[in-house]
Amino acid sequence: MPWNLLRATFWLLLLGGLLVGLLRLTCLRWWQVPEDDPTLTTSLAPSLSPGDWVLLWRLTPPGFGDLVLCPDPSEPGQIVIGRIAAEGGDALNIDEDGALKVNSLRATSEARCKQGMFEVPNPRTGDPVELHCDIEVLGGVRHKRGQRRAAGLKPMPVSTEVEPGELYLISDNRYYPFDSRDYGSLPRETCRERIFFRLVSRLGFGDVDSRLSVIH
Repeated sequence: MPWNLLRATFWLLLLGGLLVGLLRLTCLRWWQVPEDDPTLTTSLAPSLSPGDWVLLWRLTPPGFGDLVLCPDPSEPGQIVIGRIAAEGGDALNIDEDGALKVNSLRATSEARCKQGMFEVPNPRTGDPVELHCDIEVLGGVRHKRGQRRAAGLKPMPVSTEVEPGELYLISDNRYYPFDSRDYGSLPRETCRERIFFRLVSRLGFGDVDSRLSVIH
């Protein structure tokens, strides 16, 4: 390799490394969804799957409808993930079918997902369960939502008013949620990172449907 090309390559790699380091220090980082926490990962379906590599943005505060990663308030060193459904002063209601109302306004279901059905493991037994996927609009954010219309045991409905300075998170999987119904509302200042992009799934770059995809 000619000396000039070798030197140019070195400087490009150095500058690229410095840029990545600066971005990681100031505004973003990459993170892998765990594969050994079925309660958490099932609650993220159909938006995310175990083993996904995602980017998190923290330069600007997340807003209503964003999918956020926050410290678990009851387990030091652990995290929780959910979508911001209500803020301080909001009245929130979730019925037994997973339908959401905030200040008496119902979050609308806009359309079916491209893949109308998907499968998740029951987080308690591991048995496969088939769920419906549709697109919910929450605060202008269009995101995937998982539900099960068939009869069976469903999550308890909730009706609450969020305390000032706090956020109420809900899971995209409304049939197997792990959200503020379990760990309560969270201080806004602790939820600084928004999940916005998936690099690859656990299957790697060959998984065309999941690589380089925006997470709403």
